[in-house]
Amino acid sequence: MRCPYCGHEDSQVKDSRPTEDGAAIRRRRQCEDCGARFTTFERIQLREVGVVKADGAREPFDREKLMRSVQIACRKRPIESARIDRLVSGIQRQLETSGESEVRAQQIGAMVMEALKGVDNVAYIRFASVYRDFTEAKDFEEFASQVGGLGKD
Repeated sequence: MRCPYCGHEDSQVKDSRPTEDGAAIRRRRQCEDCGARFTTFERIQLREVGVVKADGAREPFDREKLMRSVQIACRKRPIESARIDRLVSGIQRQLETSGESEVRAQQIGAMVMEALKGVDNVAYIRFASVYRDFTEAKDFEEFASQVGGLGKD
């Protein structure tokens, strides 16, 4: 594993343990050149999944990109990072076990919306604002009122 600090090719595993949900292995590593320590995660990948964007462009599924978008929606909300990780892992597992080699970005967005709906209304609305491309305040108000009275505050 390449060191993120100095770029050296070799590092030594100092500690390995499963994550809380057992879906990954967390490894603490130390660079053999500069001595810096860093953490890596090893996850099972059942199959390569491609994402078809709205403009027709194709790119490989990127778990970290999905994680960042969910984390942004959940920022400053009382949601544990382990729960966000489980949500993202669940979506990734669904995609990999679907049998499809490509999935539309809109499908992934719908999956995230469905998952966030049961976690936190504010995170759900935040994600929806990007996913559904809200352009005016009334778009927020209309959507929030459908969610459950959030638009009345």
